[in-house]
Order: sequence, then C-alpha cells, then structure tokens
Amino acid sequence: MAKKTNAVRIVEQAGISCREAYYEYVESDLSGTHAAQALGENPEMVYKTLVARGDRTGINVFCIPVCCELDLKKAARAAGDKHIALIAVKDLLGLTGYIRGGCSPVGMKRKYPTYFEKSCLLFDEIAISAGERGHQMLLNPVELAELVQAEMADLIVYKGEQSHV
Repeated sequence: MAKKTNAVRIVEQAGISCREAYYEYVESDLSGTHAAQALGENPEMVYKTLVARGDRTGINVFCIPVCCELDLKKAARAAGDKHIALIAVKDLLGLTGYIRGGCSPVGMKRKYPTYFEKSCLLFDEIAISAGERGHQMLLNPVELAELVQAEMADLIVYKGEQSHV
C-alpha cells in the first residue's frame, strides 16, 4: 500500500470522500495531459495547480483543467490584480512545499487565495494532485473548493481567444 500524502490525509480528516489513483510520471511530458491519459480520464476533469504572483495580492493559486491554459488576464481579474505572472519553477517548493508535477492546492506551506476554473462544477468528481508526482486524488470539486476556501472563476483561454496581459 502506498504511503498517504499530507494532501490525502487533510482531505480524509475533513471527511471528504476521496479515491486515489497512481500513474507513471513522465518527466519529458510536461503537458499535463499525460496524467489524464495514464488514468484513462477526461482531460477536462483532471486539474493542474498553478501558482502565480499578482502585482497587488501577491501569491495566488489557480486550478484549471490540464487540457487548458490559464488566461492571465482573467486570473488577474479574479484575484483583484492588474497584472499576474506565473512564478518560476525554482520558487515553487519554497512557496508551497511542492515540486512541479506534484503541486496540490491542499496542504501548501501557507494559505494562499485559491481559484478554481468554474467548469469543475460540471463534474461530480475531479482529479487533482495528491501532493506528489504520479499520484492523484479524485473527489467532489465543491467539497474540495470548500476545504481550500477556493472561489470559482472563469480562468481559462478558450480556443480562438487570446489573452493580452
């Protein structure tokens, strides 16, 4: 049996029903869709966690489907910033306690304002990192959002749209 991560422990302690799924993490495939393919799940319900710094609010966390891109203009608007930029990968561990490919909105070193792409509400269950590469938690998005005190927002770039930040 695999070792429980802090993220899974926090979810379970909150009384949230959670399934765990594992896949072989591939360092060369940083697209985010590899997890969905490896798990046999719809990429629109497998979420990635991105960390950004706003010009007014500082660090913010954004959870979006792995098949989409974060629209920085929409993210800034949701966070109450004029401009927002993703943090450098080298800063991720120090800010969150997680590494790239294993970043979860649950159990970060500090509590940051968190935003979920509102399309997660279309699903009874979404997959999100359990806090380590190759390990996902599948759980109800509303319960997850309540746990991390996330706000729902329109955060992604749709086909044919361009973000001008």
